[in-house]
Amino acid sequence: MSSESVLDVSDLTTRFNTQDGVVHAVNGVSFELRAGEFLGVVGESGSGKSVTMMSLLRLIPMPPGEIVDGAAVFEDKDLIHLDNDSLRKVRGGDVGFIFQDPMTSLNPVLTIGKQLSEPLILHKGATKKDAKKRAAELLDLVGIPDAEQRMRSYPHELSGGMRQRVMIAMALACEPKVIIADEPTTALDVTIQAQIIETVRELREKLGTAVIWITHDLGVVAGLADRVLVMYGGEIVEQAPVNLLYAHPSHPYTQGLLESVPRLDQKGQELASIPGQPPSLLAEPAGCSFAARCQHAFDRCLVENPTLQQIGDPAEEHFVKCWWDTAKGKERYER
Repeated sequence: MSSESVLDVSDLTTRFNTQDGVVHAVNGVSFELRAGEFLGVVGESGSGKSVTMMSLLRLIPMPPGEIVDGAAVFEDKDLIHLDNDSLRKVRGGDVGFIFQDPMTSLNPVLTIGKQLSEPLILHKGATKKDAKKRAAELLDLVGIPDAEQRMRSYPHELSGGMRQRVMIAMALACEPKVIIADEPTTALDVTIQAQIIETVRELREKLGTAVIWITHDLGVVAGLADRVLVMYGGEIVEQAPVNLLYAHPSHPYTQGLLESVPRLDQKGQELASIPGQPPSLLAEPAGCSFAARCQHAFDRCLVENPTLQQIGDPAEEHFVKCWWDTAKGKERYER
């Protein structure tokens, strides 16, 4: 993995204007993605994972959505402020997106071959003949048998696992530098999940593509990711290399997530749970968004929102957004 950054996101802020009020979906998110890196993004439903990544390519519906601040620099181009024609060249070309539900993402009235060929013709200038040949190679690459025959199939004629493989093939079609995968295995059974994950792992090693994998499955992240972002309430609350995060989780929310995962060495014990409910995003939190559910919360947490700060050895790149030092059992930054 290279240390060169291919995507640099800073202070990304996204709002949704609804009948009930303004939803603060993403609140000042900053991170970088390095060349060839596998970046895991975890957090419960509503934490802002998908909205953050869809905002990068301006895929959120606008209105009611609105990107009110921030930048996402890819190859010296700020995707947030790029004109629509230039952005279309990036989408599906330099940056591929694998959506959560392939049945609603694939066009039901076009064959698989047609849908795979279109980005090659649009982004690579391929002829119809060359695009068709490359499309068959892509289906073979992602493990779909009888590729020539499947090119003539419609989405409803394929199983869920095969449709997801087609989505991966489409994301890979133009050999992108970055692939964003939004919970691509959620609707699949565990056997197919394992096959899809292995396919992505092999393709990443073969092609050197950087991957952002959005999920709530901590087991998937443990086996795939180089680094992990933990999101809660539209913010990144912890960021660390995967081994360090699992060995020394330093945010109370991260600790709660890991303690809620079933373990073979803890048979017969009840799973831990995080008390309370996720925060309402209709109001921008005055203090820490996790304070109401945190066993370590004290007065400062309720009135002052912490910033993401580096802890431990600087070489380890471990960042935490918390006033409480869980390892030492005291306030992290004296006032």
